[in-house]
Amino acid sequence: MTFSETDHLTPEHWAIANRALVRKALAEFTHERLFEPVADGDEYVVTGPVSVYRFSAGRYPLNHWEVSAPSITRTVDGAAARIDALDFITEFHQQLGIGADMLPVYLEEISSTLASSAYKLSKADLTAAQLATADFQTIESAMTEGHPCFVANNGRLGFGVADYRAFAPEAGAAVRLTWIAVRRDRTSVSVSTALDYEQLLRSELGPGVLARFAARISAVGGDPADYHLMPVHPWQWENKTSITFAADVAQRHIVHLGDSDDDYQAQQSIRTFFNRSHPERNYVKTALSVLNMGFMRGLSPTYMQATPAINDWVYGVVENDLVLKQYGFSVLREIAAIGYHNSYYEAATPKTSPYRKMLSALWRESPIPQLGEGERLATMASLLHVDRHGHSLAAALIRESGLTPRAWLRTYLDAYLVPLLHCFYSYELVFMPHGENLILVLKDAVPTRVIMKDIAEEIAVLSPDTPLPEAAERVRADVPEDEKLLSIFTDVFDCIFRFLGPQLDAEGLLTPDEFWAVVGESVRDYQQGHPELAEAFARYDMFAPEFALSCLNRLQLRNNQQMVDLTDIAGSLQFIGTLENPIAT
Repeated sequence: MTFSETDHLTPEHWAIANRALVRKALAEFTHERLFEPVADGDEYVVTGPVSVYRFSAGRYPLNHWEVSAPSITRTVDGAAARIDALDFITEFHQQLGIGADMLPVYLEEISSTLASSAYKLSKADLTAAQLATADFQTIESAMTEGHPCFVANNGRLGFGVADYRAFAPEAGAAVRLTWIAVRRDRTSVSVSTALDYEQLLRSELGPGVLARFAARISAVGGDPADYHLMPVHPWQWENKTSITFAADVAQRHIVHLGDSDDDYQAQQSIRTFFNRSHPERNYVKTALSVLNMGFMRGLSPTYMQATPAINDWVYGVVENDLVLKQYGFSVLREIAAIGYHNSYYEAATPKTSPYRKMLSALWRESPIPQLGEGERLATMASLLHVDRHGHSLAAALIRESGLTPRAWLRTYLDAYLVPLLHCFYSYELVFMPHGENLILVLKDAVPTRVIMKDIAEEIAVLSPDTPLPEAAERVRADVPEDEKLLSIFTDVFDCIFRFLGPQLDAEGLLTPDEFWAVVGESVRDYQQGHPELAEAFARYDMFAPEFALSCLNRLQLRNNQQMVDLTDIAGSLQFIGTLENPIAT
């Protein structure tokens, strides 16, 4: 039988993928109050201009709807109709607030998300119980859902089907990075303290590869001393750098060097690579001009100049805070960054243009050297993973650990939630603590500590009083007082715990009341242990009766090519009413 790159696109896989995505759309659009299902006996009904959808659902705290995928039916003029996510979005696009010019692009992202789901269904069936004992990168490539809140979460517009199989995180394929030489006078390089860029390259590439690259530069008439070496995503070189930067290649401002020798694996963030050949070596993050989940995934050379300095500051805060050390909280520093300045596009575009973000890279520390005896790693996104049989990986870890569900959850909360609370109340330092941005350190299937990554792009300091070095000043954000604690309420409660609680309930491990009681207990115990922060606890009340509902899908539906203005993130958010705080009582 001849292999086809589209073998995963079968009627069976497509039907399952569509039902799953419509389930998610009904649940998340209802959560964000774009839909108001009407109760009809034991079912709920959503009526559109053409179709009527019926489904059963469990109701949970934080206005979470656990919609049953098998229960969904669709009728058109009273007759049964196929469950089709593209039809669904098209029919409801006005109610969802998708503009006519945005609709086809959003449909393309939905189609790509469906194709991704179909591909995942064609892979080996790894159960939650198997993943509970799997290694770091096996778990990484086994994730099926993407961001739990966003409906169109695997857009990746720009990838062809061959690119998908080569570079998508779920493909788990070995990737060799492309390397180029870039003229020093057109390049920004910044490194962490006590680190030299040339030293970094020697440790990452080795003398043999460095000699090969130097010979290539000399072969085209260049002097290796005039150039910096830079990694590029293979897709980016093939589709962007070699064409969009053709003038720079022709003038030898850029010299193509070929591939390095190490095999890498794409991580869930799609443009970050883990070194499989030498796991102790750094991650490499590359610019990628692919539209995915509300942004073109580029990297700005100008923006990244401060990346190592910001990371050094955060690292210093974390390493010198006794409370954070007590809970084992740590960060992976982005230790070096390089960006190429294209004079043509910089003269022709505003500072935030994607054309200025097409050729940059950074290096982030590997977590492997941090591991102790008996410890292993897993992306925190895995805690929300559910296998094809409906079984939760979090539940499988609990069973594997031998702890009571309550004890396991409390250990996880102390590792994850408490350090975030402490950073907020002590420094008004906030992270973007979603599942892909954290790595769990597991011991005997228990998450005993966490490692935070993606620091420079996704942290903020909300206080005008927290001292910052000048190079890191850009992370200070002006956020209204009543929105500051949303860094916990939205990012942790609404985007992580809202999903984890129902999963543990479905497995018969913890009821919603029991789940949120443990969360509240963890917060109270932390606060009682730090009376010196009592004023901050009162000012920003974790036990307030309600908090604003910040709607993520509404951002993407409004503008799926740039969800928020990165120069004014707080001003870009969309709030629709409030949610009852499940730990308030």
